[in-house]
Amino acid sequence: MEQQSAVSLDVVTLRYGPDDPTLTLGVAARQWEPFAGELALPGVLLGRGERLVAAARRAVHTKLGAPEAAITAVGQLATFDEPNRDPRGPTLSIAMWAVVADHPSDATWVPFDKVPPLAFDHNRIIEAARELLAGMLWKDLTFTRAMVGEEFPATRAVELTTALDGARPDPGNLNRTLAALPGLTRTGERVRVKATGRPAAVWAFDRTA
Repeated sequence: MEQQSAVSLDVVTLRYGPDDPTLTLGVAARQWEPFAGELALPGVLLGRGERLVAAARRAVHTKLGAPEAAITAVGQLATFDEPNRDPRGPTLSIAMWAVVADHPSDATWVPFDKVPPLAFDHNRIIEAARELLAGMLWKDLTFTRAMVGEEFPATRAVELTTALDGARPDPGNLNRTLAALPGLTRTGERVRVKATGRPAAVWAFDRTA
């Protein structure tokens, strides 16, 4: 009789609050074998009757120490079914994304370009997730609003796009993308950004949208 696969969730958890200098993702040391002590994405086995979003929130809360109130949005990314990805036996991994607000944590937060070697196939999951999230930015409103907030300077749009794409966007193309986003408008206000010292245009979502 063939061994039945278990279903796990691994969560690419992003943090990019107003005071964060760059987009980072959370990893934490594993407590148990296999790979005890090694860094990994927060993950859990899916409980009987448990919904994916609930399991993802549980993973972020228990493995990264994020309070429930700090988890602002959660969604699904992709499924990884390589039979030998887990030394314990066949394990199907559903990769999820989550966005959290800044909070006290013992977890390790790293930029996409500086992710250390991780347990299981988590480096591969992150590589695939980065491309998927880059495609969602400025298209998926739930993800986008969770990342940038209801109001943000244009410089944050540039920083976030750069962090996910791995390359700085063309300013004209980015402005056209922002202008075409439903419910998002350029306010006419400007704020001075510490990093550049120059005023940046402010964009805001219609809170009723």
